[in-house]
Amino acid sequence: MWETRADRFKTSLQFLLLPYRRLYTALDACRVADYVIFALSAQTEVDSWGELCLRCLQAQALPDIVTVVPDLDEVPSKQRQDTLKSLLSFIQYFVPSQTRVFFLSPSQPSEATSTARALCEGKPKDVAWRKDRTWLVAEDAGWVAREEMKEAEEDGTGTLQVTGVIRGGRLSVDRLIHIPNFGDYQIEKITAAPHRTANVQDMDQTDEVLAEPSSDADSLISRNEPDDLMNEQTWPTEEEMRAGDEMQADADAAENTARKLKKLPKGTSSYQAAWIMDEEDEDNADEGDEEDEGDDTEEEELDEEDMGVDGPMADISEKGLNGCEVPEVEPSISAMESSRKTEVHFDLPVEEEETQLKTYLGSRNRQNKDDLEFPDEVDTPRDIPAHARFQRYRGLRSFRTSPWDPFENLPVDYAKIFQFEDYQRTRRRVLREDEHSIPEGKRVTLHLRDVPHTAFKASKSTFPFTLFALLKHEHKYSVLNFVVQRNTEYDGIVKSKDELLVCAGPRRYTAKPIYSQYVRGGGKGSNNVHKFERFLRHGLATAVSLYAPIMFGKQPCLLLRESEDPQEPHLVATGTFMNPDTKRVIAKKIILTGVPYKVHKRTATIRYMFFNPEDVRYFAPIQLHTKHGRVGHISESLGTHGYYKAHFDGPITQMDTICMSLYKRVFPRWCQLWKEPSRPVNALQDSMETED
Repeated sequence: MWETRADRFKTSLQFLLLPYRRLYTALDACRVADYVIFALSAQTEVDSWGELCLRCLQAQALPDIVTVVPDLDEVPSKQRQDTLKSLLSFIQYFVPSQTRVFFLSPSQPSEATSTARALCEGKPKDVAWRKDRTWLVAEDAGWVAREEMKEAEEDGTGTLQVTGVIRGGRLSVDRLIHIPNFGDYQIEKITAAPHRTANVQDMDQTDEVLAEPSSDADSLISRNEPDDLMNEQTWPTEEEMRAGDEMQADADAAENTARKLKKLPKGTSSYQAAWIMDEEDEDNADEGDEEDEGDDTEEEELDEEDMGVDGPMADISEKGLNGCEVPEVEPSISAMESSRKTEVHFDLPVEEEETQLKTYLGSRNRQNKDDLEFPDEVDTPRDIPAHARFQRYRGLRSFRTSPWDPFENLPVDYAKIFQFEDYQRTRRRVLREDEHSIPEGKRVTLHLRDVPHTAFKASKSTFPFTLFALLKHEHKYSVLNFVVQRNTEYDGIVKSKDELLVCAGPRRYTAKPIYSQYVRGGGKGSNNVHKFERFLRHGLATAVSLYAPIMFGKQPCLLLRESEDPQEPHLVATGTFMNPDTKRVIAKKIILTGVPYKVHKRTATIRYMFFNPEDVRYFAPIQLHTKHGRVGHISESLGTHGYYKAHFDGPITQMDTICMSLYKRVFPRWCQLWKEPSRPVNALQDSMETED
């Protein structure tokens, strides 16, 4: 840290000289700076690390920028103006508000004066995410070990004493303090620190106590303790039993009425009955299609021929077994109904079934490589029953409007997090609180309790060593949702639950986030269900969800993927904090597909979606749809190979594909505090010598 007095402008400047090629140190320093000075070279181009640093700082939201060129003297005089224009164009790509690049040279003292004037007389702009935030840059640090830890000071905890000037707002002694890379800690007390002079440098002197925590001070409890007894089921009361009996009686009466009005196959539910047409409806729909009826008769005759009816029974004629004439008898009504409602189905031989299935899967896989319109299609397993493999999935009639209880079948992790009754109202109340607070601009010493000794060692080797005051509740965990946009320069594959480094506000932690569709304004649906995304895609705004400490305001967010160089990670995505919504349902969608085997108008026999009749009966209540826009339901199971008959709302073609959409709720993962890779104590001196 370097301080200077500008008597001409009646102000003082404090410069933070950053070490060489330390990305996270640069991010921390720019969080607390009023101005950032970018020094560009007139001869050397910005390398990959420099561009990464600029992109990260741009996404983090920069304060006022001053751009300087210190080595323009080495460029021929005729090329200097072009060089300045080129450098200005480069910096405007990251900071569009820049209008000038200052030329620092002993031969141009006016340029140096203009640079100093821009720093001393300008008013630093307010960074949006830093509003209502308080921070402190450590000018000095001390350490007091606990009595029982004095012998093992290196591995123990104690009181960390950090001296600095309060910036950004009022500091409350009841709130927690966040130390980057080390976590959150309580304030033991706040004492007044004397102003920096040449003779006052002693940290051990007794100072006035400005504030001590009250009984309302924030605790370090970040997660709830789940109560396993809350999962115990209680016996229903008599009123609940009576209400259930009445509802069941009403349902039985409605079902009996529906069965009287419409003839239904055995075992058909009232929900499926809405999709089964009466004989009169079929006659009206097929009126004038006598030729189709003939085709149906011919199809039945072909089916009988395909059955292989030969041998002695094939010689039976109208004369009967003994050659006597048999009188014509009118078929019974039940026989007519069974011939019309039930299709005679015969399974193919196993070898032929396997051959046709392999041919279908091969052609389907080739189509899927070039088809991005239906990315959620999955193959039904043959070694596991589908109702066992997909037992956690459900069907939805409408993804946007079908009800989904957000408290249904929650994991144990949801018992550990906190939920807001009204997030916006809580945020307004938290920002209004200023009890036991110390005004901005006062030089103080913070006494932080139970801080590990490694944090004190870091305060001596890390520069700048910064501390951020947290708002109330910001230590507790909840489900955080961010809106991010993927970095166009990064071409790697980013899957859901891949481990990334998340930089959110003053915090950094490793997490395995899950992604979902982001719909501005919540979308047109009445529920809070959002589609799960398997990958973080280019060109789309995506919602990111994870378990993390609560935060307030539009905090910036960076998603980084670590590389071989710990100080040059890959910038994956950038965005902002959205909300801590625990009721946001993220539903993973899969599509089971089948192909028509036989088609007759709106009725078809479907195969290759299931491979046993138990699965057909299990998934029968779920609605079907086709890629050409038809909607239908399963009517009945056919045979033992998973074939079934389905009825649709319109005619379908043999080239159509039958789909069944299933949904399963997925939940985010916990995050862990990230620690920057260690470096030697004299790294700062080495880096400064390298720069010199």
